[in-house]
Amino acid sequence: MYPHLFKPLDLGFTTLPNRVLMGSMHTGLEEKKDDLRALAAYFAARARGGAGLMVTGGIAPNRQGWLAPFGAKMTSGGEVRKHRNVTQAVHDEGGKICMQILHAGRYGMHPFLVAPSAIKAPISPFKPWKMSGRLIRATIHDFADAAARAREAGYDGVEIMGSEGYLINQFIAPRTNHRMDEWGGSFDNRIRFPLEIMQKVREKAGKDFIVIFRVSMLDLVEEGSTWEEVEALALAIEAAGATMINTGIGWHEARVPTIATLVPRGAYAWVTKRLMGKLRIPLIATNRINTPEKAEELLREGFADMISMARPFLADPDFMVKAKTQRADEINTCIACNQACLDHIFRGRTASCLVNPRACREWELPSAELSSSVHRRPSTVGRPPSTVKKVAVVGAGPAGLSASTELAALGHEVHLFEASAEIGGQFNLAKRIPGKEEFYETLRYFRKMLDKNGVKVHLNTRVTAEMLQSQGFEKVVLATGIKPRTPRIEGIEHPKVLSYLEVLQGQKQVGAQVAIIGAGGIGFDVAAYLTHEHGEQPSVAHYQQEWGIDPTYTQRGGVARPAAEPPKRQIWLLQRSKGKVGEKLGKTTGWAHRLGLKARNVQMWNEVEYRRIDDEGLHIAIQGQEQCLPVDHVIVCAGQEPLRELQEPLEAMGIPVQLIGGAKEAGELDAKRAIAEGWEVAKGL
Repeated sequence: MYPHLFKPLDLGFTTLPNRVLMGSMHTGLEEKKDDLRALAAYFAARARGGAGLMVTGGIAPNRQGWLAPFGAKMTSGGEVRKHRNVTQAVHDEGGKICMQILHAGRYGMHPFLVAPSAIKAPISPFKPWKMSGRLIRATIHDFADAAARAREAGYDGVEIMGSEGYLINQFIAPRTNHRMDEWGGSFDNRIRFPLEIMQKVREKAGKDFIVIFRVSMLDLVEEGSTWEEVEALALAIEAAGATMINTGIGWHEARVPTIATLVPRGAYAWVTKRLMGKLRIPLIATNRINTPEKAEELLREGFADMISMARPFLADPDFMVKAKTQRADEINTCIACNQACLDHIFRGRTASCLVNPRACREWELPSAELSSSVHRRPSTVGRPPSTVKKVAVVGAGPAGLSASTELAALGHEVHLFEASAEIGGQFNLAKRIPGKEEFYETLRYFRKMLDKNGVKVHLNTRVTAEMLQSQGFEKVVLATGIKPRTPRIEGIEHPKVLSYLEVLQGQKQVGAQVAIIGAGGIGFDVAAYLTHEHGEQPSVAHYQQEWGIDPTYTQRGGVARPAAEPPKRQIWLLQRSKGKVGEKLGKTTGWAHRLGLKARNVQMWNEVEYRRIDDEGLHIAIQGQEQCLPVDHVIVCAGQEPLRELQEPLEAMGIPVQLIGGAKEAGELDAKRAIAEGWEVAKGL
């Protein structure tokens, strides 16, 4: 079905079985004090799942290159021995793996970080020390030494991280390199550092060793590289001995989203395509490529020689084996939410995945859970639970879907009851939000898993405790979700007041002047929904225009002036509390949601006191100043309350009940927690 995707790639001294690179992701497992056994299990599962080549998270070549204090590095024989656990596990599964060498430069989160110039990064609290010529030479040696140690540890190659605004990229770009010595000033001087690293790595690691160089092909910051410089650097890197060149997109300080769900699929492949035909070595395209269909399309149409997919393998380790065995409809698709991967890492937690809570916990799992049914080890294939139970799951939202599919996969008799006509719960609202269309994929996956695992689904069925008792259920999982909370505001029953459910389900028409009460995730989603045309499909061209990306690449860094389409509504997004509006949104995506709404003239106000709602509009006070917003409608997004009416009568009947998802804890709706709790129910039973 995917002939280009599964075409082997001959690198001369070795051949890759397909055209997919599992790109680098930092998971937090790199720093575990377990001799990297958890990291080994993590990569072994993905090697078993068919990734053609994998790359680790960033490993520093010295202490100054740490992302954070005591971060992962490759500088000693002891570290070599630990990494052998990783490479051995991968090779035992028939896979290949490269170690990424990453020097954070001014992006480090520690006081002894260094950079080509003493220019503080907006994402680090520390100002870097300017590197001396002697330190630059020593750092080049450290990169080469780390590559040699990687080979000693059993890695099949290394990836040199030259993009995303890290140290190498900081030397290349005028934005961060203000030196006037042999390492700065002219373009030839600015690229001397990456070229000497590439040359020394090749010399020390040997010719029969994969060396991927990740070039920043689109910086998306002012005073970044020009396209002519990118092309010249790529040619020079090839001449210095690189095996492949990977595409890097955007610096971490760029104000353009590059991997969030609002980015269209394959939105940056055009950058890689500009370089195709200019080099003899393979080129790798990356960013927001999450299905085998999209990867096949890009390869077929000549955008790249290979496709990098990182988080899709976090979501589904068996991505490639499912595609190869004509089971692509069983792939648990990455929705690019960032909630459990990047958000966890930036908060100092181990990464996981919203749609796959097993991710990064492979070391803890019994072998039957490590992969899909066709890849389970023979001793566990089809093994039934010690006691088969008849279980009712009430509510087919994210929590209920997770619990029912996991319980049925273990062999229990599972009945899923849903009061509405379709599965999905709050996901059916989320998929309507512009930029969140990937939720359609999650629902497609769950439909397939319900069918595959034999869950008996009962739609349009509102259950009672008596009904569940009469049918002999031994356990009931309540995933009944939430109901919107109604705040105590005078006039809250006024006809111009709508709930977010009425709006997102299309039950009510919304006027041109709108106030949204509540600036959590739902409030932001409603604002996005109301400032876009209904049915509007995200396109790469529209995305580029809205976020200021120059597809002609005539400006340094490929940046242009953003030009969002003027909205047809005036919207006020209001919150009671102090602090930044939307402060509790995802750490790595909240800024993009705020910028997107700001570009559409949404007014975001905090410390709002709600007085009353009447024919004139919404009466409020801000810092003691009374005013009236002359709105047509007031949309309430002021939190939720759990729905758990069945709990008490069921427990009174002696039937064990477990609450999960919104029924357990409403608060801000949390699909990550809901899906994880569904999995935990199955583990516990």
